[in-house]
Amino acid sequence: MTKDLNQQATAQDKQFVWHHLSNHKPYEQNDPMVIVKGEGMRVWDAKGNEYLDAVSGAVWTVNVGYGRTEIADAVRDQLVTMNYFAQTAGNIPAAQFAEKLIDKMPGMSRVYYSNSGSEANEKAFKIVRQIAEKKYGGKKHKILFRERDYHGTTITALSATGQYERKGQYGPFTPGFVEVPHCCEYRAQDGADLENYGVWAADQIEKVILAEGPDTVGALCLEPITAGGGVIEPPQGYWDRVQEICKKYDILLHIDEVVCGLGRTGKWFGYQHYGIKPDMVTMAKGVASGYAAISCTVTTEEVFNAFKEDDQCARMGYFRDISTFGGCTAGPAAALVNMEIIENENLLENVVHQGEYLKGRLNDLMAKYDIIGDVRGKGLFAGFELVKDRETKEPVEEGVSMAIAADCMQQGVIIGRTNRSFKEYNNTICLSPALIATKADIDQIVDALDGALSRVAPNS
Repeated sequence: MTKDLNQQATAQDKQFVWHHLSNHKPYEQNDPMVIVKGEGMRVWDAKGNEYLDAVSGAVWTVNVGYGRTEIADAVRDQLVTMNYFAQTAGNIPAAQFAEKLIDKMPGMSRVYYSNSGSEANEKAFKIVRQIAEKKYGGKKHKILFRERDYHGTTITALSATGQYERKGQYGPFTPGFVEVPHCCEYRAQDGADLENYGVWAADQIEKVILAEGPDTVGALCLEPITAGGGVIEPPQGYWDRVQEICKKYDILLHIDEVVCGLGRTGKWFGYQHYGIKPDMVTMAKGVASGYAAISCTVTTEEVFNAFKEDDQCARMGYFRDISTFGGCTAGPAAALVNMEIIENENLLENVVHQGEYLKGRLNDLMAKYDIIGDVRGKGLFAGFELVKDRETKEPVEEGVSMAIAADCMQQGVIIGRTNRSFKEYNNTICLSPALIATKADIDQIVDALDGALSRVAPNS
């Protein structure tokens, strides 16, 4: 019966479903992959193949692993009690999770619910624009974003994205978004101060602000560690200088934690490694580990207070936004249990410990294969860049990383890679196993990479 159901689902998928990030031409001859079961770190497809998932649901999401009955039970119990009411009113799990979340984020105070990372960032952008209108006559409306960072799939989120192939063919974009240079030390720009690259890279942001006019710039939106743009941790000194620049020019600092949030780097949030005091923090993905759709835009009380109006008849002063599924109770119900699992199983400590082991094993691979030019990351959020030559750092073609990923898949390990984001830098292998990963899991992942590299790049 299960086999028949799997075959039927595969046929239905092939005929009716439009997959994300997929060219469907090959499906005219081959079946698409259909995932039918998950348990712990592993998933099974409709053909019965087992895989170790080294990318937490392909996009950094299933942080606490598959098959968590305690999350599913909490969601079911909540839905039969109260499933939905628009967030114009409150509900119990939303109130409870907001308090628990704020407890992990000193300096932050308010949680605005929606249902995806793109939407959470859109809310932050709207907050900036409305504050600009209310406080600065509309002038301080520009939002800066960083080359190689990614903030979502909507047209406005893409307007704030520094990945050109991902943006390709979707313009014209929302005006008022301005790019600042990247901070990838391995790819340091010509003329950079290599002795103090972190501060130098942050100073390039100030140059953009001065060129645009500080009185026109309302916010700076950054990932704490660049994810899909190549797993890039900003160098020492960068974040201190960024914070200083934002304060100097009265610019809101918006940290996009959609990937790094909820334990991925070994702290609750990636920004907490660097002593940053953000004005807004956005998150999604690991908030409920994919057991329900939820995202959050978290702000300071100062930002929140900008939308209070003494005049009860004021029609335009409050934040006139709504997210339909921000009122679904499944998300915060799942998020509460998800956070309890991270606490009760000491998963932040596990991320630190296993992340160090993963980094060490990847460095061993780099010593073995010249095609690996740089190993990067923090916690269970790691990657390595593939190059034709270590001296010139010329990147390999995207087909090389595709071949490595395909080889690992044949070995029963699903890995990630940068893809269709840049013209030439789609050359980073990305790893983000669930926070429950063990040493044995890490060994299986790296051994698969070792085997793939020995076949794809044997003479490197």
